[in-house]
This record gives sequence, C-alpha cells and structure tokens, in this order.
Amino acid sequence: MKRIASLLVGQIKVVIGLLSVLLLLFATYASGAATSWSFSVSEKDGLPHISSGGANALTTSFVFWGAKWKWAGFNSKFKVKEPFSYAITGSNKQLEFDLQGTAARTSADQLVWDFSLDAKSDKSGVIGGGLVFKFDLTKFSNKMGVPALLPNNSGWRWGKNNGPQIEVRFDPPVEALYFERGRKSELRAFFYKGQIKKGTRHYKVTLTTSSNVTITPTTTERFGLADIKKWPKASIDWRQSPVDLSFLNDPEKPAGKRGFLKAVGDKLVFEDGTQARFWGTNLSAYTLFKTPKSEIKLQAKRLSSLGFNLVRLHHHDSPWVNPNIFGDKKQVSDTQLLDKKALENIDWWIKCLKDEGIYIWLDLHVQRAFKPDDKIYGYEELGKGNKKGDLKGYSYVNLAIQQAMQQFNEAYVTHYNRYTGLQYKDDPVIAAVMITNENDITHHFGNALLPDKKVPKHSRHYMDEAKAFAKKHDFPEKKTWRSWEHGPSKLFLNDLEHRFNRKMIEHLRLIGVKVPIVTTSTWGRNPLSSLPALTDGDIIDVHSYGGLGELEKSPLIAPNMMHWIAAGQVAGKPLTVTEWNVSPFPTQDRHTAPLYMAAMAAYQGWDAVMLYAYAQIPLKGKGRPSNWHAYIDPALIATLPAAALLYRQQHVSEAETTYLLSPEKKDIFYNKLSPETSVAIRTATEQGKLLIRLPRVKALPWLNSDQSLPANAIVIDAPGRTFLRDKDVSVTSDTGELSRNWVDGIYTIDTPRTQALLGWIGGREIRLQVIQSQLITRNASIVVQSLDEKAIADSGHILVSASARSVPDSKNKLPFYSEPVEGVLKILAQKGMLLSSKSTSGEKTLPVVYQGGYYTIDLGHIMRGRSQVELIMEAERSIQ
Repeated sequence: MKRIASLLVGQIKVVIGLLSVLLLLFATYASGAATSWSFSVSEKDGLPHISSGGANALTTSFVFWGAKWKWAGFNSKFKVKEPFSYAITGSNKQLEFDLQGTAARTSADQLVWDFSLDAKSDKSGVIGGGLVFKFDLTKFSNKMGVPALLPNNSGWRWGKNNGPQIEVRFDPPVEALYFERGRKSELRAFFYKGQIKKGTRHYKVTLTTSSNVTITPTTTERFGLADIKKWPKASIDWRQSPVDLSFLNDPEKPAGKRGFLKAVGDKLVFEDGTQARFWGTNLSAYTLFKTPKSEIKLQAKRLSSLGFNLVRLHHHDSPWVNPNIFGDKKQVSDTQLLDKKALENIDWWIKCLKDEGIYIWLDLHVQRAFKPDDKIYGYEELGKGNKKGDLKGYSYVNLAIQQAMQQFNEAYVTHYNRYTGLQYKDDPVIAAVMITNENDITHHFGNALLPDKKVPKHSRHYMDEAKAFAKKHDFPEKKTWRSWEHGPSKLFLNDLEHRFNRKMIEHLRLIGVKVPIVTTSTWGRNPLSSLPALTDGDIIDVHSYGGLGELEKSPLIAPNMMHWIAAGQVAGKPLTVTEWNVSPFPTQDRHTAPLYMAAMAAYQGWDAVMLYAYAQIPLKGKGRPSNWHAYIDPALIATLPAAALLYRQQHVSEAETTYLLSPEKKDIFYNKLSPETSVAIRTATEQGKLLIRLPRVKALPWLNSDQSLPANAIVIDAPGRTFLRDKDVSVTSDTGELSRNWVDGIYTIDTPRTQALLGWIGGREIRLQVIQSQLITRNASIVVQSLDEKAIADSGHILVSASARSVPDSKNKLPFYSEPVEGVLKILAQKGMLLSSKSTSGEKTLPVVYQGGYYTIDLGHIMRGRSQVELIMEAERSIQ
C-alpha cells in the first residue's frame, strides 16, 4: 500500500486559488444564450471583432502610413466605461494627429463608433490610413460568401440571405475604401488619403448585424467589471506547495533507479519494464545559474510536492542569459568551452532533483549564438552585422556549425557531475535529450536559406542540395527550392533535415548516449509535412500554446491547443510535449489549462507533458508575475497539483477508440494539411485517440511507414471527414468521462477518482457522479479528487481544488489579486470527515454540513476575508 505523505484518516483537503466573483451581467449575457456567431469590441483597440466557434471571422485594426508607404505607428488605449459603452484614445506621432472615440451598443443588433481625429499640422504626400478589416474567407466563405462594397465609399456588407449578415456604414463616407491588391479577405477604409489637413474631422461608424449574430460583452465584461484591488491579496509561499504530492515520487527515489529510459513502440519504458508517465515543467535561463544552492534543494522538494516528476533544463546556452553555460559573456569571446561554475550549478540541480525522484530532460541546443572568435564558416551571414549569430536554419547546410554542435554535445553529455560522480550520458536520471530546440527547415527556417536573404554562402549550399535532389528524383528544380510552398520542396526539406538528424544522432550514440533522442519539435503551427524528419528521433515532441477561451473553440470550425498536439502523434512513436501554456499573460481563464491538459494527455496516451515554465529567473524571493514564472502564479499553483494527480495516477482512462489518419502523399506534401485545415483531426481527437500514419514516399526511402497499428483502428483517408454533426455544440469522449460544450465554454471530468468542472460554470447547477455545484463566480475551476486510490465516495482522503482569475498588480508586479470562488459545492462521501485548511498562521477547521450523504461546502463563507495565501495552502485534519 502506498504511503500518503502527511495525510491522516478522515479528512477533506481544500486548495482554493482565489478569484472573485465578477458581477457578470447575467441579464445581458447568460452562457446558455450564446450562439455560434458573436460580435464584440476588441479590447486591444476597441474595434469590431466577430467570431464563430472560437475562430476569428472578422478582425479590425488601425493602420497608417507616411510617405512612400513608411509605416506610421498608432498607439491606442481602450477602456470599458460601463456595460457595452467604451472609450478609445490614440495618437500618431509621425503623422501628428490624436484620436478620441467612443463605442456603444445602440440596439440589440447594432454598435456605433464615433471618432474625432485632430490633426496638429498640414501634411502632403502621405499615404494616410484608417481601418483595415480582415475576413477569414478560408473558413467562412462557404457560409458568408465574400464581402461587397457599398456605393461611394459608404461602407461594406458581408453575408448571404438567410444566414449571418454584417453591414458597416461610414458617415461621412471615408476617403478611400478598397480591397487590398484585389484580395477580398482584406478591406481598407481610409480616414486620410494623400494628405492631412490641420483640424478636426469626425466619422461615425455603424455596424449592424442580423438577428443570428449576438452582440456579446468584451472579455472584461464577461468576467465582470470589478475593482481587483478589493479582492484578497494572494501572496504565494514560493517555497511551499499547497498540497504535498511527493508520495507520488517516493517509489522513484532516487530517480534513475529503474534503469535507463527507452522508447518501446509508442511507449516510454524503463529498463526494469515499468512504463513511464511524466508530468513535468521547465527550469530555464537564470533559474539554472543564479538560484542559490540552498534554494535549489528546497525548490526540488517543492517541485516534488507539486507532483512533478520531470524537469527540462532549458535556455542554458541563450545569449540573453548571463552567465550562461559558456560563462560571463563579458569575459569570454567564443562559445567553444563550457564554464565550470555554470556546469556546477546544473550538476547541483540534477543531484537535488534526482534525490526527489524527478527525472531530467536535457536540451543540447536552444539558442546558442556564435561569436566572431568561434571562427564559423559564413559567420558574417549569421550575425548580419551583429556581434552574434544564431544558427537556426543554417545548421542544416553549414558543416562548421554541425561540427561545433557536436563538440558541444560531447563536452556536455560526457561531463562528470561532481555531486553524482556520473557523466550525464551514464546517469539514468537523464530521461531524454533534444538535439535542437524549435529549429526546423520544413516550415520555419528553410526560408532563411533562400537566395534573396543575402546569405550567399549558405544559399549556395542550399541551392546545390535542392538541385541535386530535384535531379535525383526528377522534380522541377524551381519547385524544389521554393521552401515556402508545398510540393517537391517539402520532400527536399525533409530529406535535408533528415541527413542532419542522422549525423547528429549517430554522433550522440557513438559517444555513449543511451536514452531516447529527440531531433527538434513540431511547433508554431507546423503542418503535418514537418513530421517525416522528426521520425528520425525516438520520440515526436510537440510545443503547443493556447490562449483565452480554449474550451470555447468548436472542433467543427477551428483547432485549439490540444488538436495541435494530437496532430503530432505519429503511429509507433511516443509523444511528448516539452512546452505548453496559454498566453498572453495574464490570460483570465488560465486556471483551467492544467486540468484540461492533464485530462487530454491521459485520454490520448501522451507520454510526457511539460509546462513552460516553472521559472526562468533566480529563485531567491517572491519574483515577479510572468507567463514563465508559474511558481508564484496563484491561478496555476491551485490546479497544477490536481492535474498531476489525475495524470500520474491515471484517473482518466485512455481512449477506447483509435482513429488513424492515413493521408496520401499529395495530402501531406502537396497540400498544407494541419489541424487548421482538417476537421477530421479536430473532431476525432475529441472522441478517441488520434494517430498519424505517414505515407510511403519513394523520394524519402528512410521514412518508415510500417509501424505496428491497432487492428481495430478507424482509418481516416479523407482529412475533410467530420465525426460530428454541424449542429453539435458539445462532445463526449468515447469513455464517457470527458465532455466539452464549446458554446457554454464548459469542460467536465467525471471519473471515480477525479470530478472536475472547468470554465463558465457559474450561474447554473451542474451535477456529476459525486459532486454538485452552484457557483456565483462565473469562470472557475473546481476539482474533487481521491488521494488514497479509492473512489471519491469511498475515500477517506479527499482533495478539493478551486481556482479562478488571478491578476497581478499594475505593470505585472506583485502582489496578485485573486477572485474568491463563491458558491456552494456538494460532495458525496463517507460520513465522519472534517474539512480543514492550513496556512502560514496554522491549521484551521472549516465549517461543513453533512446531510443525505453529501458534504455541503459554502465556498463564499470559507473564503470571506481570507487572503489567497491562507486559502491556497494544503489543509489537513485528523479524526480521532
């Protein structure tokens, strides 16, 4: 029987990450009243924004140019004055005018903008500018048609009869109104054209919609117009975890005791036969080199308590980090030698993490920048006048760069850790190594080698390789080198990347690296044409970043962050995610991301997922709020342990159904196949496990498409095939445990050991197997879990985690202000348990009512007058 660290019989633990109720306009915006088309004002600049199913159908922005199309930047500010009433201000220094504007809803189907532009001086010979409207015709032209201009520069109209319709009118008519270069997807409306006359001019812009397009509040209004400084301050104890999950790592101490990790088919397995399952995070940059030794030991313990069992060491070589792995950049003139002090810091991190049962992922190259004294062939083309040169892209055609990378790799992995006495390559605490971070030529950096990029030495090698490949396989030479186009170029680029990969992998194996090797990642919206070269590695790795409203994106229309990960799961290969997060910071619903990620990773059978990032600053104190500093983020710290528990203990079952996308050569190499273009990828991912089978290709004889495949897999040979109906607004996994309603923006996890409600769960009653909630807080995460491997209803150790918005002080400074989760939560559980919490002031028993088999917890009462520090701490209480 596993030991449950510091847990005593008969207790319910509460981890409540605050975020208060926004008095959320129930009358004007009930979640259930949402339609598939919504129209709102963008909080970026106060201009029209129309979406459907989470995809942007129309976006608008300010654009201005001086003479000869010289960009004239426009700085704007936006403010919500009251519900559906907004203020916009802006200025243009180059063109010397200011803008004052208002926007307001005037009826159920109309918003009106009033702009006043005040020019300080006359200007002639300028291009001018105003508004640019961008229409996503790729997704919406079938339903909406193409936009049409109204007469005399008076406006435009978009939509078809009996469908959604949008009309914009300008009063007075604008100076110019035209489609950019004949493209119907971009429309420009100029307030000024050719000249600017001193003085003030006014424009009224009226946007009218049909009845099937709902005018919705801005993000601020949806979450609620609240004075955040009236919320409790939430100062995270950066040395403590709100709950102690270190018992999950006890069987692994010290990490590596099971032998080296290896890839066996599509699984990661230790030498003793144990299958690996990693819930991880990233330690980056200054965290590696400037955290005091005493703090490293404490942070290793905290990481274990939070439930992590894998840490990726990242940005060790990046030039913006000083010192980095090469030492103090002011004192070293090249990147040939590894700094002893820097290595000692990494040694100590590895030792402390190993002692806590946490494995290590080593990146070999992240962002190394060569210097002149490195004497790299073609260096002047890398630096392009700067004092340092990035190697991304160039590494695939430059032998000197490849040799320098191999020298670094050998020095790094053969380094003896002074605290373990082992070379990195011989220490089974190292779970995997990655050759190069976010450095592919199949989608991102191939363009850097083109003839027009003024890198003649690198371009010559690139063009020679393209010419030879085209000749060998009888491809048109002009098509083969055009890296930005799909076609023969994608075959060539995969082959070029493959040859680099094999060279680097063979060298690593020769010097004794035993663990799985990853080449690079699929990231930044790589299409599936980037996957073939990645199969050279033992693992396919994916980076995926989402944003606000990931739960609200309809798989029928647009991908969310999970679909991009699923599109990397090549049949027969393990899949890892070394980077995931949501942005920009502070995304209001980021508290939902850990549980959503953990549930989907467990359901899809992904082998390792790593949050980017735990920290990338020195861990010496409270730090500062950032997307990359989760260690002090109340919204994440409240739910990350719950996510770790769910994923590592497999509270969510793996999918029963397997979908196998088997695209033809033309689909993957000659068309841009991706989650953006394939409804099959998106809809299959929601209801079963998705695998990608790459096609046999004569030009890529090294590409293995003979992986062992599930006998009962549903083969998808048409990327446009959908597994949902057009009228569907929700989907449930084939196991019945996971459900997502993208119209309501709600995700539920309903398993015996984890019950979770995520998203817009306020203002309604929701029932799962053993919990019921009636929350006031509009957007929140509520999780109830068993800590003793029993079903919640039978458990004597229950963890309750709750979180909502958490917002840092102005300019991303501490403290965070956190919205208390208010409402009632009921839990079906055995009689005789007490509810308690622990804070810096001690342990406290909390009020709870037991009736009819349910515990009723008044979250609002519990959190009233409490700071987040008190409520987010682990609570425990024993029953005698």
